[in-house]
Amino acid sequence: MSATTGGGAPLLDVRDLTKVYPSRRGLFSRAGPAVRAVARVSFTIDRGETLGLVGESGSGKSTTARLVLRLVPATSGQVFFAGEDVLRLDRRRLRAVRRQMQIVFQDPAASLNPRRTVGATLGEALVLRGRARDRSPREEIAALLARVGLEPAAAGRYPHEFSGGQRQRIGIARALAVAPALIVADEPVSALDVSVGAQIVNLLVDLQRELGIAYLFIAHDLRLVEHVSDRVAVMYAGEIVEMAPVGALYRDPLHPYTRALLAAAPALDPARRDRSLPLAGEPPDPARRPAGCAFHPRCPEAIPECARIVPLWEEKRIGRWASCIRVEPSLATSGGAPARPGG
Repeated sequence: MSATTGGGAPLLDVRDLTKVYPSRRGLFSRAGPAVRAVARVSFTIDRGETLGLVGESGSGKSTTARLVLRLVPATSGQVFFAGEDVLRLDRRRLRAVRRQMQIVFQDPAASLNPRRTVGATLGEALVLRGRARDRSPREEIAALLARVGLEPAAAGRYPHEFSGGQRQRIGIARALAVAPALIVADEPVSALDVSVGAQIVNLLVDLQRELGIAYLFIAHDLRLVEHVSDRVAVMYAGEIVEMAPVGALYRDPLHPYTRALLAAAPALDPARRDRSLPLAGEPPDPARRPAGCAFHPRCPEAIPECARIVPLWEEKRIGRWASCIRVEPSLATSGGAPARPGG
């Protein structure tokens, strides 16, 4: 886990990012209710910082990642990377910026070309970056493999010849090949055994210390996110409902959904177990979002107003943001909402 830079413009600045999918139904493909997968998502990531993005399956985490990288088109919003709005770039400039923004996918077997050797896959990425003049391609590929804990001989083998953890290391090496400033890690260990996943997480942390990479680290395991993140954003029904420095969020969560998630997460320390807010029910259908606060049908603290009032996204404490009418802003805030929350 890296400390934030604490000054200057953020590396990544996401503003009101929204994705709405039109839906069709019936024999004649009549228009159905629109599916709002992501709504008004805003956050920043500093250079060398890790922002953890957590929430249940279907909360919009992976869609947010793909919108940030422009792998899918956004309906509205802005994504500034190093000062450039990624969503407005032409193809040539986007290709250049993408060298600085890479992704490590959840399933390494599906993201690696089975017909290409590891060396060919890494070599292609090196061509995009521009090869170093003082080393041969073979030496550069060997150095990349060594950096992620693999032997140089791995370059001549195919993805199916490796274990899941080794394939994920190859995926990380591919991301590193273009020397990125930001890596989006989309559930990078959810398909791996616990012990193997821990090794991958430790590798990512070591690489951040060594190279100063920033991470958008997506996971549903809150305890894992606690280990790797500087700040944490909690998503529910396509929106971020709470964002705070990691220590504050785990010590004193403000939003009832965050408390419910923490209560449901396994805890080795009995003192940290809290079953007072069980998380019952299912997330809402994105095409039939409840009125008011989207979490209110499942919220054990809901009051009648929660069903009709859409909560504001507010700075409730200094550096701590949440959207819940039950949480009053403290007098000890910065005294006015900054333009970009969570920076």
